[in-house]
Amino acid sequence: MTLGAFSVSLNVKDIHISKTFYETLGFSIFAGDIERNYLIMKNGDSIIGLFQGMFENNILTFNPGWNQNAETLESYDDVRDIQKHLKSNAVKLEKEIDNSVSGPASIVFFDPDGNTILIDQHV
Repeated sequence: MTLGAFSVSLNVKDIHISKTFYETLGFSIFAGDIERNYLIMKNGDSIIGLFQGMFENNILTFNPGWNQNAETLESYDDVRDIQKHLKSNAVKLEKEIDNSVSGPASIVFFDPDGNTILIDQHV
């Protein structure tokens, strides 16, 4: 199973302070809108999302269909196939998707330690 691009989505208290901090570490803005309280920052293949006031905990994020540059892949595992695999392996999903539709969709579940995992397909 291929999960696509990986990033860590961080719940930040002040997006401006966090932006400056991660720029000090060599990250630069890749996408997002600071006025809407979110930025995606990149350093090489490392991607972090800064999100102020959007969720409570940090999230491990995977984007099926995208590479680390948010470019669409020719071949990828659809999020519905990933959902089917997880359910067949008794992974409890917090948020499921309707298998009868195609295109962008997302699922949410937790790892054994309670970390949130988001599989967020944009294509």
